[in-house]
Amino acid sequence: MTEPAKNSLTPVLRITFPDDDRLGRGKMELLEHIRETGSISAAGRAMDMSYRRAWLLVAEMNRMFKAQVVESQRGGQKGGGAALTPFGDQLLARFRNMEKTVRSSLADDLTWLENNRNPQPDDRR
Repeated sequence: MTEPAKNSLTPVLRITFPDDDRLGRGKMELLEHIRETGSISAAGRAMDMSYRRAWLLVAEMNRMFKAQVVESQRGGQKGGGAALTPFGDQLLARFRNMEKTVRSSLADDLTWLENNRNPQPDDRR
């Protein structure tokens, strides 16, 4: 996903489940890093996150859904590893598509907000 310009307005998608579980861009970024690195610990490092925190987020996502999101293997001759399941791949793709839909749906309103915002809000005092 391309990152928006630093000073542009950006809608952020976060889905809150009835039991207060949340799904948002942080967990999706973690999934992307796991897919790229094949490792929960490397994915966590890429996000300046401890292995424990990354592992807890993976465990939370695996608990949230009927199907596993990430499968991990314990260390051995080849070392451990982790991979997105087919469901995890689909979850990531669908979430990224939802983000595009939100940005597209709100494009006119975001343009209006951008055109009407004070670029230097501290100058109003």
